[in-house]
Amino acid sequence: MSKKQKYYVVWVGLKPGIYTNWNECRKQIEGFPDAKFKSFEDRELAELAYGDEYKNYYNSGPKVQKVKQQAPENTLKAIAVDAACSGNPGKMEYRGVYIETKEEIFKSKVYESGTNNIGEFLAIVHALAWQAQRNMNFPVYSDSKIAISWVKAGKSRTKHTVNAKNKELFELLERAENWLKNNRITVPVLKWDTRNWGEIVADYQRK
Repeated sequence: MSKKQKYYVVWVGLKPGIYTNWNECRKQIEGFPDAKFKSFEDRELAELAYGDEYKNYYNSGPKVQKVKQQAPENTLKAIAVDAACSGNPGKMEYRGVYIETKEEIFKSKVYESGTNNIGEFLAIVHALAWQAQRNMNFPVYSDSKIAISWVKAGKSRTKHTVNAKNKELFELLERAENWLKNNRITVPVLKWDTRNWGEIVADYQRK
């Protein structure tokens, strides 16, 4: 029987963050003065804790619960996008979903040697171009601050490099950047509030 996935929050350590295995967590806290960390059995609770103060979790169970608040009504007439990547880099894909009906309106192929940030970026640009072709004007929601910032900058800022496996993916990335260069964005590109609304509608449910 496989062990249940744990998430390790490091508030104070060599590199604060959320880690998915103990060995990586240990590297951040061993020998670090007054390190502060705690394990959780739920990713969302770990994210909530990381955004909170360590004192609320020391020698106690988490004092927060999952928020199951429904997304506001004004998010329904919109498109949600998300990406999935098996490894980093790894096999990557992305898709777009109409929020109100949960209908998948576009889906990419699976690309080799991609990253989640690249996928999130491509998903947003795809949603913008898809709408432009159809004279549609729905807001686009993404749960990636990084991808949204890339779109607003008009260019990917990935540090991942092209190789024999991902040449096709980088060609697509270049086309996406050219589309942003040559087209004016006329719809809002917004951050999905995962903390309060739960996982984005387009989520691949692979966590």
